[in-house]
Amino acid sequence: MIIILKENANTRQVENLTNWLKQRGFDLHMSVGSTQSLIGLIGDTSKLDIDLLTSLDVVDTVRRIQEPYKSANRKFHPADTVIDVAGKAKIGGGNFMMIAGPCSVETHDQIISVAQSVKASGAHVLRGGAFKPRTSPYSFQGLHGKGIDLLEEAREASGLPIITEIMDINHLPLFENVDIIQVGARNMQNFELLKELGQTKKPILLKRGLANTIEELLMSAEYIMAGGNENVSLCERAIRTVETAPRNTLDLSAIPVLHKHTHLPVVIDPSHATGINELVAPMALAAVAAGADGLIIEVHNDPPHALCDGKQSLTPEQFDDLAKKIRAILPYGFRKEEWA
Repeated sequence: MIIILKENANTRQVENLTNWLKQRGFDLHMSVGSTQSLIGLIGDTSKLDIDLLTSLDVVDTVRRIQEPYKSANRKFHPADTVIDVAGKAKIGGGNFMMIAGPCSVETHDQIISVAQSVKASGAHVLRGGAFKPRTSPYSFQGLHGKGIDLLEEAREASGLPIITEIMDINHLPLFENVDIIQVGARNMQNFELLKELGQTKKPILLKRGLANTIEELLMSAEYIMAGGNENVSLCERAIRTVETAPRNTLDLSAIPVLHKHTHLPVVIDPSHATGINELVAPMALAAVAAGADGLIIEVHNDPPHALCDGKQSLTPEQFDDLAKKIRAILPYGFRKEEWA
């Protein structure tokens, strides 16, 4: 249920209302606007008398909602969420974020070289896998803690905030100095991990699972937000369909659908979506045109010899060319306001 307060509602009356609701066992989500505010009620509202609420001086209207997610719901939070990353980059609310770097951190020289090149091309955040979820147990699994150490060195050298994927709840202490924690597709419904991330205040990039619906993605975001961490971005990285030409099928329709239903930023991963170098740029540009708030792109200084996913990685030169094209079309990307 959402209670929409009247413009410039009396502060004391609002406080009395919120206290009354809390006494009845509801968790509240306040969204404060410049003139009008909302109160989102989380809990069983079936026994609340809507007529009683609407009769209050401070209440404008009351609406029931059907979606099972509350904190992530745009009805509770009409304005786009803007997430600040280490005071150096923002995403959401018109702020576009470009994340780039290798699939996995391999060596000191490799990650420093890539960090400096993508920074020069306009990237805002450096990506790099320290823990790698691989289909085969015999594939390169990442450098683990050493990989995070190298990412931190690359941050020092380039000035870029860093993002890397967490695989296990027990690894969380290693992520203390990581700027954005990525939750991979395989862990989208690792609810114990999501609840633990809800206790942090770090920005989280949550990837959609290979066979999960948009509502399931939003419910996973709800797990994090219900714990108190509202710094969540959603990442579409493709779903598994009958098609086998690209690695998976990139669901670009998820961008406007998510923007309609949630205030959280939407990021697209064209590298893991397609798995093929030459498909990354067109899908990245299509995502920008569709209104994505950010991109996460794999860039390697020597793709043929990459220890992980070299086939889908761009060279620094290719990324630089793509970044120029992105900046050219970014002002024309579709935005939710255009539905009106």
